[in-house]
Amino acid sequence: MMNPLDSRTPSSRRGFLQTMAGATALAVGGSALAGSAIADMPIIDTHQHLWDLNKVKLPWLTGAPEVLSKTYGLDEYRKATEGLNVVQAVYMEVDVRPEDQVKEAELLLEICRSKKAPTVAAVISGRPGSEGFEAYARRFAKNPEIKGIRRVLHSPETPAGTCLDAAFVKSIQLLGELNLSFDLCMRPEELKDAAKLVKQCPGTRFILDHCGNGSPDAFLPEEKRSKKPSHTAADWQADIAALAACDNVICKISGVIASTPKGIPYVDALAPLINHCLDSFGKDRVIFGGDWPVCLLGASYKDWVATLKTIIASRPEAEQRQLFAENARKFYGLPK
Repeated sequence: MMNPLDSRTPSSRRGFLQTMAGATALAVGGSALAGSAIADMPIIDTHQHLWDLNKVKLPWLTGAPEVLSKTYGLDEYRKATEGLNVVQAVYMEVDVRPEDQVKEAELLLEICRSKKAPTVAAVISGRPGSEGFEAYARRFAKNPEIKGIRRVLHSPETPAGTCLDAAFVKSIQLLGELNLSFDLCMRPEELKDAAKLVKQCPGTRFILDHCGNGSPDAFLPEEKRSKKPSHTAADWQADIAALAACDNVICKISGVIASTPKGIPYVDALAPLINHCLDSFGKDRVIFGGDWPVCLLGASYKDWVATLKTIIASRPEAEQRQLFAENARKFYGLPK
């Protein structure tokens, strides 16, 4: 079995090794770090989920783990982020039923305009390529709080290659004309399709969610894996590099803690993925996302922040601040 470090670039390999000194600070599935790892650094969370199951329906929650199958609102979010200095948040759509999309968007506009929550902007749900998408996008693009649209592409009912359909591509090109971004949230083995889409839409800004859904298991020896990854470490690295070569794509460091293999400390499991993304996209094109409450499948919000701060501890403080807040503020044009 290939050593997982051997397949990385020298800079990624150094970054991984530098984090190992702090790896023992996080126990396997343990509690959040204390002290300097939870420094008072401002955080803009660009991947905040909220859902009220009395108002919208989330089909994907059918059969989901119990921890997700309940309402998560702003009170719960404040409790989860208490003490972390989360100064602003960008809501991320939660894959509601198509008939609930307008309701979801209007609910978020109400929250953003209330000035009573950290939520100041939103990326709403949409179905690019579908009839009526243009009117829907134009309607909500008029609202400065709406920054972009996402369609989850890794759902079982979504065929591979959907993002390359002619109607889909045309819809994404429209988003660029409307100054709306598009979040790429897809199966890792389809990242090559993402690169093809991006190249056909040079006027649209893209965000690659969850480090391209790379698998932490892919970097582990076979005997330590909790599941067989669908994408090899080398293939994922190459696909990330290809997307990073497109200057209209940024990478969201989010989501990966939910898939941390059991029995492996968070830092050990996630450093290869995170360092490769940071090194590939560079200090100016990376943003932080909490992915709460989905992150609870692997760890608490505080554990996720602590893990990421440990992994990036050897990087310059200015770069850490860019990742956690400053890049997001510039990319989304958020108020100070």
